[in-house]
Amino acid sequence: MNIVASWFKRTLSDPQVVFLALLLVALFAVVLIMGNMLAPVLASIVIAYLLEGLVGHLQRRGLSRLAGVLVVYLLFLIFVTLVLLGVMPLLSRQVTDLVQQLPNMVSDGTRVLMDLPERYPELVSAGQVDQIIASIRSEVVAFGQQVLSWSLASVRSIIEIMVYLILIPILVFFFMKDKDLMINWFVRRLPHYHGIAGNVWKDVDRQISNYIRGKAWEILIVWGVSYATFYAFGLKYSMLLSLLVGLSVIIPYIGAVVVTVPLLLVAWFQWGWSSSFAWLGIAYAIIQAIDGNVLVPLIFSEVVNLHPVAIIVAILVFGGLWGFWGVFFAIPLATLVQSILTAWPKRTLETTQV
Repeated sequence: MNIVASWFKRTLSDPQVVFLALLLVALFAVVLIMGNMLAPVLASIVIAYLLEGLVGHLQRRGLSRLAGVLVVYLLFLIFVTLVLLGVMPLLSRQVTDLVQQLPNMVSDGTRVLMDLPERYPELVSAGQVDQIIASIRSEVVAFGQQVLSWSLASVRSIIEIMVYLILIPILVFFFMKDKDLMINWFVRRLPHYHGIAGNVWKDVDRQISNYIRGKAWEILIVWGVSYATFYAFGLKYSMLLSLLVGLSVIIPYIGAVVVTVPLLLVAWFQWGWSSSFAWLGIAYAIIQAIDGNVLVPLIFSEVVNLHPVAIIVAILVFGGLWGFWGVFFAIPLATLVQSILTAWPKRTLETTQV
């Protein structure tokens, strides 16, 4: 108890450490309690972070801040328009077609499973196959109910999407245009003893900006290469599957494993055990290898390295707290924790020595 009391006394005697702790608690509480309400704001901040690199590049080329913001913002609007008019209708058609084909796929898969006890009686029994088939059918029924409930709530979802499509571009513009004004307004209201918080923020700000921009480029590159590959093979639902492959890079280690299953199942239902299926599997494995061994080290060379166990724990913890955004920011948040643990004892020790 004396050790704990001594630690608390040293820590609470440093106002910088106390301020950092209170600031972190306040930020986590706001995001945890009001995360759903602030979703457009969070999304806008992420997009503004993503576009800030291009604005800074144009400023270094001689453009003013406002001119750079206007150019980048215009490019952003063009990109969003192309995605909404070009990609989204194709995705919608492929999702609808896939949902309609699911019963046929389940029937084909059931026939294959029923043949397993005859071919491999020493490995699979008829009872095990019946349990698997019953589980698959229950999952399909549950999925159908989810699709039905989503369709019933589609009007509300469409309204929310329309609101987001209006709010987010407006927020992104003002976050980019008035970035310095907002930061200065916030800094002026901080107490003078925010040295540790400032140092931690500088490190985390660099990590978050590099991570968001790098992750966006990784998603686009993996998505584009996967779509070109799947389209060249003639794979059905190539846009939908390539998008899933691109988004899978958000979750390190786990995402690639999860998205591989539906990809190989769709390929198998289309081609069976054929050379096309084998070559597609090889091409997909090459894409994953290049992404993990070439693209990720190249893009994220400036991001602090974290142990794989720390990354997985961060994904589980922050994903459980904040869902998609927790998963997306798992690595930056883990970096935040690492930066705090690195700065906290040193500053406390310095204070006690003085």
